[in-house]
Amino acid sequence: MRRYDVARAGSGLLLALSLLVGCARVPDVDASGLALRRVVIYRNGVAYFERRGVIDADQVTFRVRKEKVGDFLATLAVIEAGGSSVRSASFPVEVDDGSDEDDAPAAPGPEVTVAPPPRDKGATAEKKKRDKLADVKLTLDGREHDLVVGYVAETPVWRPSYRLVMGAVGAPGAASVDPRATSKQAHLQAWGIVQNLSGEDWNGVKLSLVAGAPLAFQATLDQAAIPPRPIVSDQGEVIASVPTSETTLATEAAQPAPPPPPPAAMPVAPPAPAAEVADEYAREAEESGNLAFMKQAEAARVKMPTRPAAKRAYGGAPGAAGPQRGGAVFADDPAAMDSKAMMNPSPPRNMSALAAVAMEAGTTRYDIPFPVDIPDRSATMVLLLAKQVPGESIFLFAPDGGVPASSSHPFRVARFTNDTKGLLERGPIAVFENGSFLGQGMVEPLPPGATTTVPFALERGLAVDTAREESAEGARIAKIEGGALEIERDWVTHTKYAVRNGGDLAARTLVKHPRLHGTRLHAPPKGTEDNVGTGSALVPIDVPRRGTAVLDVDERRLFRQQIDWLSQLADDAVQAYLKDPRADATAAKQLGQAWDVRGKLRPAIDERDKLIAEQERLQQQSHELRQNLRAIEKNRTADELRRDLTDRLAKASARLDEITKRVIVLEMQINEQQIRFRDLTNEIKLLAPLAPVRAAP
Repeated sequence: MRRYDVARAGSGLLLALSLLVGCARVPDVDASGLALRRVVIYRNGVAYFERRGVIDADQVTFRVRKEKVGDFLATLAVIEAGGSSVRSASFPVEVDDGSDEDDAPAAPGPEVTVAPPPRDKGATAEKKKRDKLADVKLTLDGREHDLVVGYVAETPVWRPSYRLVMGAVGAPGAASVDPRATSKQAHLQAWGIVQNLSGEDWNGVKLSLVAGAPLAFQATLDQAAIPPRPIVSDQGEVIASVPTSETTLATEAAQPAPPPPPPAAMPVAPPAPAAEVADEYAREAEESGNLAFMKQAEAARVKMPTRPAAKRAYGGAPGAAGPQRGGAVFADDPAAMDSKAMMNPSPPRNMSALAAVAMEAGTTRYDIPFPVDIPDRSATMVLLLAKQVPGESIFLFAPDGGVPASSSHPFRVARFTNDTKGLLERGPIAVFENGSFLGQGMVEPLPPGATTTVPFALERGLAVDTAREESAEGARIAKIEGGALEIERDWVTHTKYAVRNGGDLAARTLVKHPRLHGTRLHAPPKGTEDNVGTGSALVPIDVPRRGTAVLDVDERRLFRQQIDWLSQLADDAVQAYLKDPRADATAAKQLGQAWDVRGKLRPAIDERDKLIAEQERLQQQSHELRQNLRAIEKNRTADELRRDLTDRLAKASARLDEITKRVIVLEMQINEQQIRFRDLTNEIKLLAPLAPVRAAP
């Protein structure tokens, strides 16, 4: 072979090796003899990994990617079930000496006639740094070891995805369902999407998905940390005064407490094939006491699919093509799903495919009932739950700035209740009805028993007009102290929604009303949901076909003001208090006595005020009459007018005299009644107002 051919062959080999190295990925954690048996994935970017195995050596070496060593050391937990113990865990400490391997001069060697393919030095150096491994050595006592090793490492979060089929699902001959109808059932499916980017295949692992995000942080236990220390200068020591001593009287020593009993060793099974993992699930389920988990584990043990079937259902073997690698189908009979079933998902016939739902420390945990295979750099979707839940398809008026037309038209929404035992995490939902895809929406975190309303389309067959009015209403005694009266009133805001229906069917609509801060709903319609946490209320309204309905949302806010005892608002407040059966008996009696006096005082004041107003008017009239008489005093032809003016002046003067006398009498009566009324009200002390009567929805 010619030298040129040899050189060209060597160049091709170098190129192939470089491509192979570029595609390979180092596992985050690897340990010979300890197989990966369990993966628990959380919603905060970390997962718990558990490895098991029987080791016949005095040391176990973990190969850990350099940037993962800190997290590995911070969360490493080792359980020794073989009778021996773990002594220590050692690891190297990286020290920056300022040298750079890439900048070091190349060692002398033979001349290369053909240059290797060009490469990005920066990218290569970064990859070498990223894939650099560190040895964490676990020193054991003895040689026979039955180990369970758990640790936490970064991993992509699992993501939920939901399907909701409105109306009766799976019932033969089920009638079509319209959003204006009154169907109250829906079929809910929840799937979990898992991605494996750990650098190793997950073969036959127990997979659990946790709907929660425990506190987790990046640890740097593998890096040397030398904190700065204060500098202390030795200036000698001088004792300025003699300290006093402390004396303790002799006492009899207490008997030491007996040592606690040794903890029972946890039975640990050696690595088992995938067919035996279901039996291990059943044992764990029986020990945990979780009924749902026990049922699912028993079903998995009886009906567990073979390894090829499990691979087809959850990700397939490495190198599988098409949806077998990254997708997910039912393990029953994927070929039986016709086009209508694909548009309108039906519940699985094999209920053992569902995950067992358990609550742990306030979080929801989904345990997949059979082993799962997820090759490296692939994703799979597992079925978590599928069940009938209370649900319906209705309309929701909720203006959204991102949808301008929503200010006058409602959304079509899917409304359902989380009738499961676990939390539904935030995720997309696809809505189906009568064999058709209706739309998609987003489900916010939904606790057990909570109800959500998910918009998926805009309905232009309904139009909404909005108007608002404000006024002050009511009067209630808030406080009486020191002869002062304070009342509370309601500042009332009426928000009116006029909903017009242009369709041929009645429309049940929910109005998402933005709640005013500090207000309460007064006499809301039946079925109103006042969501304090979101600052809104869902108020129902039924709109007839081709008709209009008006919804009046009444919100009230209390405010207080100090008023005069003799005002009309005071009379309204006191009369309402005296008629209220919840009123304080002593305060009511005192108010009754004071109001008897007020019943005499108020008419006297009204009469006096009326007479004083008449007196002022007569005085003004008399003044004008006198001016007119002076004007015609020398006019001999105005005798008749002069006599008329004189008579009118005389009558005004006589009436003024009567008014003056009556006002004097009334002033005396008023002064007397005011003193009595003041004495009675000064004795009243009422500090706790009665709660306003709230109309039931």
